[in-house]
Amino acid sequence: MIRRKLSLIAVDVRPLRERDFRRLWFGNGVAFVGYNLTAVAVAVQVYDITRSSLYVGLLGIAALVPLIGFGLWGGAVADAVDRRLLLIASSCVMWVITGALLLQALLDVRSGWLILALVAIQSAGFAVASPTRGAILPRIVPRELLPAANTLTFTMTTLGMVVGPLIAGVVIGRRHNYSAAYAIDAVLFTVSLYASLRLPALPPLGEIVRPGLRSVLDGLRFIATQPVLLMSFVVDIIAMVFAMPKALFPELGETQFGGGPAVGWLFAAIAIGSVVGGLMSGWIGRIHRQGLALTIAVVAWALAVAAAGLANSLWLAVVLLAAAGAADLVSAVFRQTILQSVAPDEMRGRLQGVFIVVVAGGPRLGDLRAGATAAFASATVSWVAGGVLCAVVVIAVALCVPAFLRYDASRQLAPRLDAHLPNVRAATRKSATKPS
Repeated sequence: MIRRKLSLIAVDVRPLRERDFRRLWFGNGVAFVGYNLTAVAVAVQVYDITRSSLYVGLLGIAALVPLIGFGLWGGAVADAVDRRLLLIASSCVMWVITGALLLQALLDVRSGWLILALVAIQSAGFAVASPTRGAILPRIVPRELLPAANTLTFTMTTLGMVVGPLIAGVVIGRRHNYSAAYAIDAVLFTVSLYASLRLPALPPLGEIVRPGLRSVLDGLRFIATQPVLLMSFVVDIIAMVFAMPKALFPELGETQFGGGPAVGWLFAAIAIGSVVGGLMSGWIGRIHRQGLALTIAVVAWALAVAAAGLANSLWLAVVLLAAAGAADLVSAVFRQTILQSVAPDEMRGRLQGVFIVVVAGGPRLGDLRAGATAAFASATVSWVAGGVLCAVVVIAVALCVPAFLRYDASRQLAPRLDAHLPNVRAATRKSATKPS
């Protein structure tokens, strides 16, 4: 009886039986530990150099511009070339930039503008790698296991978002050892590159459209014809722009919570909640009203963030941010599953490009909003007001699109190329000649 009850809430691990998914899942998870370690190191280093939360917020803009351009372009390329090769090439760009960050720290350059430039280039590589990885997933996992596979993926990446910042808090600490943080990231990313190399060939399916403005516009036009898909993007933008408080963590970690490891705990708290939520996510695959569930999850995220901004102790703030993170994990799984279910394979790269622009670009705009508001008001006002406003706006927008709230995934009949994917999976597995 106890075992059965646990199976109803425990994370569904069936996708890990798929060898190719297992490789992608592990490699991406390891990489995210280093990626988030570097994200904290960069934010703290910029604040150390400039003593300005607004300047930390500018990191978001430095990442956002290439993220938009290369995210859309990279998604189009992913629909026209072997996705494995594209993943490897874009990952190499990110690995090289990590080395450059390590070098500037070793040389003690202390240039905020140099760090902004390196972050921009790193963002370009991330913008190509992420939609490529997302478009690969439906090719290596059966459609009925997509919610479980997405849950495992987000849980693993958010585990990296816990471990990375906590390592950063220890490594950087009061001595500001940025070079050690960047060196750890470089080593961990090497593991991810190896995992990508072991994936099978993933050539494009169906009609191949030459990458460019026309193919990108085709993807955007498809989104415009799918109100449920469009709304899944809209609510995420609202959630991240209004209620993402990360740009405020370096300032409040030092001024309100005692400095030192506190900033690492703040950066890790949201991800801690996501990991816990992921480990208790067995119920997610049984939810069919995914639009309504997504709306509820985003509202829960916003209210938890607002409450965390009022916390007087570090540990209360961490607990409330963790609750927000659990809600964010649920919303992320439903957003990705809706996209992968609605989109045909020959368009998944482009739509994943739009997805990564929204998912990664929204927090960058949120960083700018939070930093700018803190500069004119205070960090606490910026934090709390953003969460409350997010909840109000999401409810209002969702009520304007009843089709989104009524969306039932069990009745999804959008055109797909999935009918012949079992044969494609068998062929790609045969192409992977090396044993696992």
